[in-house]
Amino acid sequence: MRPAHIALAALVAAVWGVNFVVIEIGLDHFPPLLFSALRFLVAALPAVFLVGRPKVAWKWIVAVGLALGVAKFGLLFTGMDLGAPAGLSSLVLQVQAVFTALFAFAALGERPSRRAVLGMGVALAGIGVAAVDEGTSGPVTGFVLVVAAAACWGVSNVLTRKAAPPDPLNWMVWVSTVPVLPLLALSLLLEGPERDLAALRALDWTGAGVIVYVAWITTVFGFGAWGWLLRRHPASSVAPFSLLVPVFGMSSAALFLGESVSPPRWAAAVLLVGGVALTSLTPRRTGGTPKSLVREAPAPVSSMGPTGEERPA
Repeated sequence: MRPAHIALAALVAAVWGVNFVVIEIGLDHFPPLLFSALRFLVAALPAVFLVGRPKVAWKWIVAVGLALGVAKFGLLFTGMDLGAPAGLSSLVLQVQAVFTALFAFAALGERPSRRAVLGMGVALAGIGVAAVDEGTSGPVTGFVLVVAAAACWGVSNVLTRKAAPPDPLNWMVWVSTVPVLPLLALSLLLEGPERDLAALRALDWTGAGVIVYVAWITTVFGFGAWGWLLRRHPASSVAPFSLLVPVFGMSSAALFLGESVSPPRWAAAVLLVGGVALTSLTPRRTGGTPKSLVREAPAPVSSMGPTGEERPA
């Protein structure tokens, strides 16, 4: 990769890592489900009028929109609202690579290598260390919801592989249209219209800036730049930069939010990042999977951006 392309990949990882700090700030302004709905609304408009008609069947757009937008982001934002720290969330969410490998094996017949299985075990050990640390220092419920969000992200990865979208930007924009109404309905039901209206009435420049960042900077710029890199370089060259996301997430959370990183949390970070690297960046045995499906099934780390932005297969 050229130095400029390396710098761009690192910038995208930084944008995605800092995104967790921005989410934390946004949760001071909006209820989590409303915040997530606004994120997808702004990401979809006006882009949906500029990218052309959908290029995959609507059943895949709806399925991924529900799994990624409603389930994954709804759980992530709610988990962080319940106290899961931004830095820890950026780290724990990367266990999606393990869930993706497990779900791909169950649904697509993709058999992971022994090295990848070892990586899954290492990553899960990291989750265990992080869970113990969080259980002694913070709320466990938020942590559990972030892990559940990672599982939903894994489901979304597998659905995306099945859909095999030819135009990643067109795909992500149309996927972003799906969660808006379900998330708004859930917000009205669970968070209440009074709380939602109060948040919208109190909208200030900080709140607006947060929405712009998570919608346009994280989604449109981050996803677009990542897709541009993957079209010009092998996934094996680009994907490792995603492992920088929790590094930027934890360091920015420490810098801007004053989050401390305990020794057990550092140990969890080493185990998780190492395990995800082993799981995601190693070749897979496909067993009896048809060759056409194998070509459409890259390693988990190459199918989605680390903050939920889908990446081209």
